[in-house]
Amino acid sequence: MKNVAVLLAPGFEEAEAIVTIDILRRLNINVETLACATSRAVVSYHAIPMVADATLSERQAQRYDAVVLPGGPQGSINLAASEDVIAFVSAHDNDGKLICPICSAAARVLGAHGLLKGRRYVCSGELWQSVTDGQYVDAAVVEDGNLISGKGLGRVFDFALTVAARLLGDEAPARDHADHIYYPW
Repeated sequence: MKNVAVLLAPGFEEAEAIVTIDILRRLNINVETLACATSRAVVSYHAIPMVADATLSERQAQRYDAVVLPGGPQGSINLAASEDVIAFVSAHDNDGKLICPICSAAARVLGAHGLLKGRRYVCSGELWQSVTDGQYVDAAVVEDGNLISGKGLGRVFDFALTVAARLLGDEAPARDHADHIYYPW
């Protein structure tokens, strides 16, 4: 079974996190939410409290098949400000694991720390204009090597289904599930 870490920093975009978690779990992919805070309790962008499975510090040495970074204006700023997050993402990237930012996380977290490494990516809004180490592509989801990025909340289903298909090594289960939930993927 594939294992995914979803990083939740204070101010994370709750719908990007929850839809991705939901789709992955429905396709029998193990998801562990990791609070990028001192406790497992994290409050989202729209003030929804959530209790993560563990803290990032408790799982810093563990390796997952994919790391998902939800956006959110403050959430992505908090992810980018965390040395532990940058070390965790860097270690996974160096091991060839999937790195999966959505919305502002690609620009604010990866782009701000030289972690795009020239790869193609997408992010929300105009944030791409300040990124110097990646190649912005205006699309719903962009895949480049082990990087899968999503444009934003309106594309979260495309993002989550793409991540699931890559993890499963087969698009068929993700396509079947998209049909099952009446989503035209």
